[in-house]
Amino acid sequence: MITASELSLDRGAKNLIKSSSFTIHPNHKVGLVGANGCGKSSLFAALLGEIHPDMGNLSMPASWTIATVRQETPALEQTALDYVMDGDKEFRQLERELEQARVANDGNLEAIIINKIDTVNGYSLPARAGELLHGLGFLQPQLSNAVKDFSGGWRMRLNLAQALISRADLLLLDEPTNHLDLDAVIWLQRWLKRFTGTLVLISHDRDFLDTVIGQILHIEHQKAKLYSGNYTAFERQRAEHLAQQDAQYQKQIKEAAHLTAFVDRFRAKASKAKQAQSRLKRLEKLPDLAPAHVDSQFTFSFEQPETLPYPLLALKESACGYSPEDIILNNVGLTLVPGSRIGLLGRNGAGKSTLIKSLAGELALQAGERYCAQELKVGYFSQHQLEQLHKTSSPIEHIVRAKPEITELQARSFLGRFGFSGDQALSPIDTMSGGEKARLVLALIVQEKPQLLLLDEPTNHLDLEMRQALVFALQDFEGAIILIAHDRFLLESCVDEFYLVANGKVTEFSGDIDDYQQWLIDEKKQISKGAKNVNENTVDKKQLRREQAELRKKAAPLRKQADKLEKQLHQWQEQLSQIEASLADSDIYQSEHKRKLTGLIKQQAQLKQDIEESEMHWLEFEEQIEEIMSDI
Repeated sequence: MITASELSLDRGAKNLIKSSSFTIHPNHKVGLVGANGCGKSSLFAALLGEIHPDMGNLSMPASWTIATVRQETPALEQTALDYVMDGDKEFRQLERELEQARVANDGNLEAIIINKIDTVNGYSLPARAGELLHGLGFLQPQLSNAVKDFSGGWRMRLNLAQALISRADLLLLDEPTNHLDLDAVIWLQRWLKRFTGTLVLISHDRDFLDTVIGQILHIEHQKAKLYSGNYTAFERQRAEHLAQQDAQYQKQIKEAAHLTAFVDRFRAKASKAKQAQSRLKRLEKLPDLAPAHVDSQFTFSFEQPETLPYPLLALKESACGYSPEDIILNNVGLTLVPGSRIGLLGRNGAGKSTLIKSLAGELALQAGERYCAQELKVGYFSQHQLEQLHKTSSPIEHIVRAKPEITELQARSFLGRFGFSGDQALSPIDTMSGGEKARLVLALIVQEKPQLLLLDEPTNHLDLEMRQALVFALQDFEGAIILIAHDRFLLESCVDEFYLVANGKVTEFSGDIDDYQQWLIDEKKQISKGAKNVNENTVDKKQLRREQAELRKKAAPLRKQADKLEKQLHQWQEQLSQIEASLADSDIYQSEHKRKLTGLIKQQAQLKQDIEESEMHWLEFEEQIEEIMSDI
């Protein structure tokens, strides 16, 4: 397990974490959260041994293998598949030893090493690496492409796959969803839920945290504190803690005021000097409580547009693409009116960003019509908007340049709503983080009073507080919204309808994110089935039966555990029904049955918890079985 005892971490002259103690047990999944700059990355560096505690201790088993995502990827000629396989260092070492044994013509050693490779499932490594890459959005032909041929975002996915395949005891992931789309995020959630090692995850995606983790390690006011439960449970516990802290603080303020008044009044009186001295000592011993801070530093809203034409924007029988030979979407018909709140779903590369660019007018239509209302103001957010900021200019200069009629004081006040205070508002862009740049782009959009928002992954690099502020602002926005996001919480909070971008078309999707997950599974099955139909005539029947038998054999232990759980669930459901029947009887609430009533309520609560946890495990087993059997 990971044990921190009176841990203190500094970066330069800045104290990040002071005198904090916590324990992370093996196989637990922990979300590491806190404001930007609080020390999350420094704690990761300490776990990796890159920095050492300034005070206290941070320890873990010396035998543990640690995996994390590399931040840089050299321009290698190596294929994507081989690069990901490098993540399994034990296999690569055995591979080298096997080659040496063959060169030395040592048959005995060769046999021993082959057995070791089989023990670590080395011969299935290419298939496992391919599965990881498919889950993260890579197509089959891309697996043989050189690493140098991929863009920065795709190289980060390669680094993530390399970390996931490592069979590590401890997996450290820092914002792993930043370079992923919704499909890959859903896949990664399922993969991490099945991960059997210890996971420490930095993320600003609350739905991702809720789905994956079971504990929260929160860093605030230089203290690291561990909470049980997912992120939603943490928020509830923290709110209760802050309420108690505030009550204690207010009580202490009153007591301090009373003691101070007594000392000031009677210090000079001989008859009261002893009592005054006693109260002065009491005043000095009061605990150093801080006031509770519950308000976010980010509070903004989209101002009411001056006009709201009807419709705002429309595409009719449009072809969206980059040239007549490179058309991505055909026959697109879409009308946006005030109040439209549309989320775009679809696999990576299906054309979601192409559609947004076409709506924004950044990409000319290859066919069809684009109707745009007069004086329409479009707020368009995408990652390349961040790159177009003037690197040497400050946030204030950007705001005043966009709206020359406002004063520097007004610009400062406006930027304060987006977390730019003091010297931050005067710092050049090239010194800023991705989150700060994203906040500035949002501020520039808000300033324009748009009637239409086209948002392509707006939450990349934003922390949890800013994401929450964005949710509130979008909910109150009266214009139209088109949103692409991998943040499920944002989608479910701000979108009323979904459109599916797939197979070169844009169609209404009558369902929610859960239905979309099922659509992804069904589509994968259809693709696999189609591939099988093409190849089944060329596959040896005997070999096919052998492979199917192997898959059934692989699924058998999972089926056994699922059946066992199902049987246990049935027994617990019967017990729960009996208890609830007893609780429905009014006699049980008589005073003479108090002890029995207490016992029944405790049993009811325990059974409900056991049933809920076991149902989750049963669903995981069923999903794994379904994945295996879908190949038959």
